[in-house]
Amino acid sequence: MIETEPGNVNWSHINNQVDQGETRAMAWHAIGHGADAIHYWQWRSAYNGQEQYHGSLVDQSGQPRPFYTEAAQLGREIAIVSELLAGSEIKARVAILNDYNSRWSLNWQRQHKDFDYVDHLRNYYRPLAERNIPVDIISADASLDGYRLVIAPGLVILTPERVRCLIEFVERGGNLVLTLRSGMKDQFNSLLPQRQPGSLVELTNAEVEEYYPLETPVPVTGKSINGESHLWAERLRILDTTQFTQVVARYGKENGWLDDQIAITVNSKKNAFVYYVGAYLDEKSQSALTDMILTVSDIRPLMETPRGVEVCQRVSPAGEKIYIIINHRKESQKLALPWKAHEHLSDTTIQGELDLSAYDVAILTRES
Repeated sequence: MIETEPGNVNWSHINNQVDQGETRAMAWHAIGHGADAIHYWQWRSAYNGQEQYHGSLVDQSGQPRPFYTEAAQLGREIAIVSELLAGSEIKARVAILNDYNSRWSLNWQRQHKDFDYVDHLRNYYRPLAERNIPVDIISADASLDGYRLVIAPGLVILTPERVRCLIEFVERGGNLVLTLRSGMKDQFNSLLPQRQPGSLVELTNAEVEEYYPLETPVPVTGKSINGESHLWAERLRILDTTQFTQVVARYGKENGWLDDQIAITVNSKKNAFVYYVGAYLDEKSQSALTDMILTVSDIRPLMETPRGVEVCQRVSPAGEKIYIIINHRKESQKLALPWKAHEHLSDTTIQGELDLSAYDVAILTRES
């Protein structure tokens, strides 16, 4: 991680100092998600220039700031577990595709002033993070080998290679989630001659009849989903009714065009499922949809935790699982451990319950 903030930045609306212990928690969060080094910017306050007030480890006089002790603590902790973490990697079964071309295209033609590509991606990432599900954010052109579930939020730009890659992924048994605004343009930002989701209709067996930027939310109802869609809604149509394509949710009464129309579908393909989500779901409904998709994908959380406690997992070259537990709250919390563990920062054995103070961190491996 390059240019990690040492306490505060100088370009925000309020350049507050983060709480004592919070930057340490942020550093271990980065390591828990794959970082192998943490670099702080800047070392000493600059006498001149636009970053005079940017956080630093020592001030303009050369004396250590209060944050210096936290950075030193982090350095000591990394030294303790560096051998344990050496060569370890994140082993995620879930990938979210991030595509800058789609982002640029959608930002150029939002159709709704509040539609933001990154916020839409976060709407799918957030419930996975809350459930302690390891997720890789990868390029839309990266290999999909090794993943069980791939989510492609707002993949408006399709290329022949992307279509081939996604079709092959599903044929190998991978579950795919396509979302609203997917498959509308080619690599030159030209509209495709087909309806959404373009050539991926082979996987969805459903197409978008029309899209509706929303002034007010529209109800969305289904067997497991009851909520609303905000900002955007796409009206779907199932093409071949002889295929195993199910309606997951429909729109409620709104503008006539959306009333009782299909909002979300799932198409069964051999040992895989392909979802098309035409609604921009509220938090509760998105959570319910996430649970549904994780269940059919046989993906479970690393560990059940209280809200605000994160569990990350790195896997050593020998296959040993290393758990990085982080309390992101300023209140102490307790975590029930499902097995006996060794805590490496304190070099202690823990069984039953782990006590975490404010912004506390624990590095665990399982003991037999």
